Amino acid sequence: MSRADMQKDPNEVAGMFDATAKRYDLLNSLLSAGNDKLWRIQMQRAVRPQAGERILDVAAGTGASAAPMAKAGALVTALDISHGMLEEGRRRHPDVEFVHGSATELPFDGDTFDAVTISFGLRNVQQPRAALSEFHRVLKPGGRLVVCEFSHPPVDVVRKGYELYLRTALPGMARLASSNPEAYRYLVESISTWPDQQSLSQWIRTAGFTRVAHRNLTLGVVALHRGRKPTEQTAALRLARHASPEEQAD
Repeated sequence: MSRADMQKDPNEVAGMFDATAKRYDLLNSLLSAGNDKLWRIQMQRAVRPQAGERILDVAAGTGASAAPMAKAGALVTALDISHGMLEEGRRRHPDVEFVHGSATELPFDGDTFDAVTISFGLRNVQQPRAALSEFHRVLKPGGRLVVCEFSHPPVDVVRKGYELYLRTALPGMARLASSNPEAYRYLVESISTWPDQQSLSQWIRTAGFTRVAHRNLTLGVVALHRGRKPTEQTAALRLARHASPEEQAD
């Protein structure tokens, strides 16, 4: 994918990840100085998977986030658009159900899952706001959404240092370590053009989620976003609060 085509054609994105599947997790640990493992631990804590819960992990890759949730006893479905990633995931984690599919057209009925998670994948989706609406559709009322994604450090000096790292050090390391450095040039550009924490929070609210909040990790290099699909009772209360005096009288 040349210069990170921001249209993010699904076939090109899938092909890019097919080419990096076998070494993807190793390279992520290298390029993040091991922080990727800490970020996934924080995501796991935010999800709080319970035994018997149905959890959908979208853009699951090789199952690095899905496997710990399955180990906690949850019934995890790992979905990805890349056949290469799915093949590698099935090899590594035979106890996790891997499914091929698109984040914007999830192959599941509505009100199916107790939680939906996505780690470092939402920015690769061609229509991320459509994906958020799909996550809302397949969640049960009261279900949890957790999005772990690269973001923008709010402190100016940290942000400038991070941007310098993205422009210079990361591409150089990728050229040395990866057989597909173009994928990591895409990584840099996809992070740089991704909306900030407040904008993504607003997208999540617009998709219908309540109790939306985010927490910065590693000084805001990554942000952990959360939301809930409202129950019927919660939705009714929200409507009542916003009703006009005449409507309330009725």
